[in-house]
Amino acid sequence: MITFDGVTKKFLNHTALENVTIEIPAKGVTGVVGENGSGKSTLLKLAGGLLRPDKGEVTYKGAPVSRKDSSRIAYLSENDHIYAFFRIDELINYQASQFPDFNKQRAYDMLDFMNLDPAQRIKTLSKGNRGRVKIVVTLAREAELLLLDEPLSGLDPIVRRSIIQSLVSFVDVEAQGVLISTHEVSEMDPLLDRVLVLRQQHVLDMEDSEAIREQFGVDTAGWMEHIYARERNVY
Repeated sequence: MITFDGVTKKFLNHTALENVTIEIPAKGVTGVVGENGSGKSTLLKLAGGLLRPDKGEVTYKGAPVSRKDSSRIAYLSENDHIYAFFRIDELINYQASQFPDFNKQRAYDMLDFMNLDPAQRIKTLSKGNRGRVKIVVTLAREAELLLLDEPLSGLDPIVRRSIIQSLVSFVDVEAQGVLISTHEVSEMDPLLDRVLVLRQQHVLDMEDSEAIREQFGVDTAGWMEHIYARERNVY
């Protein structure tokens, strides 16, 4: 489990998350959804030990998380953080030198799947192909937990489709847990085992995707609308 116990995180005078208490299964794929500014990115960074809460505690498998957990938790930032001066193959070699769980064969299999040339300089790639490279070097890690912050953000439909297909093909959901924050709720819906909804820095609900379809007869986007309406006392 990834456990948030009374967690609040602030940046100066802005509250990013407030008094969040929830247990998130660390297996399968959990979608973290919500409007802009609801706290999705902050929740993922706290789960990975990249941020420390101002109040409360975040634990993974019963122990407080910290930056030291990068050895077993892989994080994909929404920001373009890869080194532009590398060739793709040089970036793969660098990542392999930093993370013992980096699977170079899986990385090259994904490059082939995405039609990327390992000899290309990253600075020459289009935004879409840079997004593909980010996914490659993240999913090539055999980490226990993968945290993906808006992996489809700003990408065209073809690139988004290839990234979703990579998530299906190259992630071992029996052995790895995945948290994905996303605005592309409908596109991600088929991948999700459960959905966590945030609004105004609070967790509103978390539910299994199968239960959503059976109980409400809607997809993830429809259920999210239901939860928001319930919160406004309209539903």
